[in-house]
Amino acid sequence: MKTTTILMGALALSAAFMGCGQSQSGQEREGEQSDRFSFVEHPESKSIDILLDGQPYTAYCYADSLKKPVLFPLRTKGGHFVTRGWPVQPRANERTDHPHHIGLWFNYGDVNGLDFWNNSTTIPAEKRMGYGSIHHSAVNETESNGDTGILDVTKFWLSPQGDSLLREDTRYTFHVADDSSTSVALDIKLTALKDVSLKDNKEGVLGIRLARELEHPSDQPAKFTDANGIVTEVAQANNEGVTGHYVSSEGIEGDDVWGTRGKWVTLNGTIEGEDVSLVILDHSGNPGYPTYWHARGYGLFAANPLGQKELSGGKDVLDFKLDSGASTRFRYKVLIHSGSKLDAAAINDRFTEFNGQ
Repeated sequence: MKTTTILMGALALSAAFMGCGQSQSGQEREGEQSDRFSFVEHPESKSIDILLDGQPYTAYCYADSLKKPVLFPLRTKGGHFVTRGWPVQPRANERTDHPHHIGLWFNYGDVNGLDFWNNSTTIPAEKRMGYGSIHHSAVNETESNGDTGILDVTKFWLSPQGDSLLREDTRYTFHVADDSSTSVALDIKLTALKDVSLKDNKEGVLGIRLARELEHPSDQPAKFTDANGIVTEVAQANNEGVTGHYVSSEGIEGDDVWGTRGKWVTLNGTIEGEDVSLVILDHSGNPGYPTYWHARGYGLFAANPLGQKELSGGKDVLDFKLDSGASTRFRYKVLIHSGSKLDAAAINDRFTEFNGQ
């Protein structure tokens, strides 16, 4: 029964993503010829293609069935996928677990008792009242200027009854460097529309679901339980071409990164002969800095500064709250470096630059 539910939910998500992140057609916004990023809106599929040098780079996808807007897929400058395709654009040898893990997203597992993180079309109807969703509201700005592109949007975090708990204003800044590395910086402002409690929960906040090649090699099945007690089994898989390896700013490596704090984590691997470093940089102004890392070898790469009790084994407690009308800010930067693997010194330089902006 569970397999059937997941399959039906995956088909629904696949339908929602038709055209998302794939189309090169449509009218690009006006810009100078030297501007490298462009944006093509597709209201019919509720998506915006982000093109780099005229080629697909990622897309902002906000179909209601996704339960939250996502960037999907993420690619290297050379076109290799660094995010999983399943359940919307499946590729060979991918894991088929956690259907709510799609591309790059931002949400949380406990907002006034509602689970925003684990929501998907696979949730049984009788349990949906325990889950919240994030709805896209408006595109405020798109801009392309040389090597940089900007997408500014507004979203609302809604209860199952449709009440708005939070307003989210997010500015995505896309950049391509001289060495053809790319990055996505997120500047997120959350404003409480009523008193809001974000109780410590391991499910959060900035997540990326990785391509199979960037997972850690493993020949063992595993089971993972979410905050609602729902168990997901991650089955044994073929390790051919699986090369991922986490390293944190504190020198911690591999699966040991999970549940530790650090100002950044890099995931090094190789995709079809191309060396890749996928890095998430924290920001010293974020709540709960330095973040705890909810980084799993099976392919979830997440920074969670709010789930401190769950990730520290009770050593730290945050239980973050916002009074009605109050705001908070989260900033992260995702680096997609290809052609070589970044060392700690190079990542520290990028961390210092990001925090100085």
